[in-house]
Amino acid sequence: MDRIGPSAAALIVSAPVAQRTSDVEYPYHQDSDFLYLTGFPEPESVCLLLPGHPSTEFVLFVRPHDPERETWTGRRAGIEGAVNDYGADMAYPIGTLDEHISALVSERDRLYYRTGRDAGCDRRVLAWMQQWQLTRPRSGTGPVALVDPAETLHEMRMVKDEGEIACMRKAIAISAEAHRAAMGAARAGMYEYEVEALVDYTFRRLTAAGPAYPSIVAGGHNATVLHYTTNDNLLRAGDLLLIDAGADYAGYCADVTRTFPLAERFSAAQRALYDIVMQAQLAGIEAIRPGAHHQDIHQRAVEVLVDGLLALRLLTGDRREIIEKELYRPFYMHRTSHWLGMDVHDVGLYKSQGTSRVLEPGMVMTVEPGLYIAPDRTDVDPQYLGIGIRIEDDVLVTPEGHEVLSAAVPKDVGEIEGLRRRAV
Repeated sequence: MDRIGPSAAALIVSAPVAQRTSDVEYPYHQDSDFLYLTGFPEPESVCLLLPGHPSTEFVLFVRPHDPERETWTGRRAGIEGAVNDYGADMAYPIGTLDEHISALVSERDRLYYRTGRDAGCDRRVLAWMQQWQLTRPRSGTGPVALVDPAETLHEMRMVKDEGEIACMRKAIAISAEAHRAAMGAARAGMYEYEVEALVDYTFRRLTAAGPAYPSIVAGGHNATVLHYTTNDNLLRAGDLLLIDAGADYAGYCADVTRTFPLAERFSAAQRALYDIVMQAQLAGIEAIRPGAHHQDIHQRAVEVLVDGLLALRLLTGDRREIIEKELYRPFYMHRTSHWLGMDVHDVGLYKSQGTSRVLEPGMVMTVEPGLYIAPDRTDVDPQYLGIGIRIEDDVLVTPEGHEVLSAAVPKDVGEIEGLRRRAV
């Protein structure tokens, strides 16, 4: 409210309910912007912010109590709960939004509202704007502009406060336990979905809401598919297992990937590629500090990956040309880092006026280089075919440099092989 000023209002809408089948809904997940501002977890809700209003700066429109519906779908906070439990200055039934909106907003000249998320709500807001345009010549009041709140709100979400970081630490600690459990339990002859079930069970057992995104449990050449989520193949002796899984705790996400052998040890080819990815990841993490640019993380990782691929003769040619022309992309086709927070690929600009974003304390990001050697390639040494490796950690920018929040998840070869010897 301080940032948008007293001449504006902001309207933030909850996420809609998503239907799975005719009478079954997907588990509800609140819109991250709405949750960030209000903490309110229910659908069919609207947050109206009126900076500077003498009595009602924070207004919620919510579902009222309905004993019959609550018998079927659970208790609602209701009007009273919106005020008493969630801090609203005033709350109204959601069905009265059209009735109240004009009186509440008519003295403002800008309305912050993000289009494109809910077509029905978009039409409603545009109808209000048209009405305010018609009446403004006589009344002299009413919003004349719609403004996207993302420029303000998403920049706020990029820099986490202590409470947010505490939630992320918890999400990541839960994820660490799940990864360690999977490393200790996975064996050849199991199915990928059995390992996924262990990961999800560990998330829920340790009080997470569940996975922050569909878990990737990719054995063998499935690990060369970046977003493989079928998770239904048999794990085979001698293969690697790539697990990309993170917990959702209190609305905040973890995002961690580890790759380990189903045998006791990495094979020579697996170890050679793993060492390259590990060194690339360490170089990317080392680039994180206040004042550095986000692009530096990717650049450092790519340099190490290219050097390693040249050493193994998976690439040939001039190093500088390979990097500048991105000739490494057949083996490494994604970026090295993304923001992390309430969304697993969190909001916020990566560039400003054409320049890579400068890192600040309180930002959290992933560092996740990888190498992926497709099983059907005919131009590489056969010993590397079908190997996919990714190592991903969650990193906080601190005033002094950085902190690897997911350091408890084993990634050192010696530690991983020690776990595997006890497991196999």
